[in-house]
Amino acid sequence: MIPTLPFGRTGHLSTRTIFGAAALADVTQQEADATLELLLEHGVNHIDTAASYGRSEERIGPWMQRHRRDFFLATKVEERTYDRAWQSIRRSLERLRVEQVDLLQLHNVSDAETWEQVMGPNGALQAVLEARDRGLTRFIGITGHGTQIARLHLRALERMDFDAVLLPYNYPMMQNPQYAADFRALLQVCEARNVAVQTIKSLCRRPWGRKPQTRATWYEPLEEQADIDKAVHWVLATQPRVFLNTVGDIHILPRVLDAARRFDPGQPVPDMSALARRLGMEPLFV
Repeated sequence: MIPTLPFGRTGHLSTRTIFGAAALADVTQQEADATLELLLEHGVNHIDTAASYGRSEERIGPWMQRHRRDFFLATKVEERTYDRAWQSIRRSLERLRVEQVDLLQLHNVSDAETWEQVMGPNGALQAVLEARDRGLTRFIGITGHGTQIARLHLRALERMDFDAVLLPYNYPMMQNPQYAADFRALLQVCEARNVAVQTIKSLCRRPWGRKPQTRATWYEPLEEQADIDKAVHWVLATQPRVFLNTVGDIHILPRVLDAARRFDPGQPVPDMSALARRLGMEPLFV
């Protein structure tokens, strides 16, 4: 089984690999149900979806009748104003077929202009806070992408006491000295305040570029089990207090869960440098 870790201050012991339900964006209900069985088989007990992940919330909804207590359920709202965000939150609850989610996150707040709009008067933050006050969510968080996101998350934590943050973490991106320094600074604050840290894009090999897209991920992913093992184990070993949100393709997902199941914290941290050179790994964000 995949090991668990306290998800920040929430009181929930979440599996260190969280199911990234973007993988359900464009699958049938039958494919989604098979994915559920895989999650249960590996003991994954935390689902992270979003209103903007295609049909993901709709696919998860039928699971909740029998399995609501089996999962810490998180979703995200990408609307920027109070009114539109409030409407999005209500629709998410309807699609998920629940009265409450465990974590509601401001989604992809990744540049200064968006940050000001979301955090400002009549911004989406007010809708998220109201949802918490009304019992529609227990906890709140913020997510984002790009090389500036660790700094923006630090700024967000100065403004609001979020329970969780989400941002990229992989070997190619951590070769950027400024991003690495910002990530470490954010991690230090989150550890001091017991804020859960979720990481994404662990399997990023490089941007698709001109290569035909053959996977549901919006980057070219690692695919071989041995390569996935190294990338997953590198994340879990180098940051023992963070969570790894799984890959956005249901066909690669079993390999990620298998790697996580076999992770041994007593083993040396995998050397990613040779793998990065052999596969021509590049950061998704520059």
